[in-house]
Order: sequence, then structure tokens, then C-alpha cells
Amino acid sequence: MANMTSSLPLSFQPNYLASSIQLRLGRRELSIGRNYRTLFYRANPILECSPGIARGHLQILLFRRWLIVLSKAR
Repeated sequence: MANMTSSLPLSFQPNYLASSIQLRLGRRELSIGRNYRTLFYRANPILECSPGIARGHLQILLFRRWLIVLSKAR
């Protein structure tokens, strides 16, 4: 994995997600990892999409276990 700066907030950095993959696709970053956050709502069992906590982020929760975050690269 190449050393790169991330536009993801600290709560989504690879050191927070125990096993994660981070890819840079042009002007976007894709981060895939396990979801360790506590959900305070009933999530869709297959696919849950929501805006991220930062502007320009998209969070996709897959099977309530895998968190996919799309963000703008710096």
C-alpha cells in the first residue's frame, strides 16, 4: 500500500478500522473496512447508503458489516 494522505476524518483512518483497504481512483478515495461503530437505528440488512460526516463523502454499509467510504482525495 502506498503512503498517501487521506481526506477521511480520524474516525475512518486505517488505524481505526482494524483491517481496511484504501484505494485512490483519480480524484476519489475508496476505503473498505469492517464497521465497528454502534448503530442507533435499524439499518437495511443488505445495503445502506448515507452521506458521510464530511462534505463530499458517501458511506455505504454492506451487509451491516462492511463500511465503504467514498471521498475526495487531497
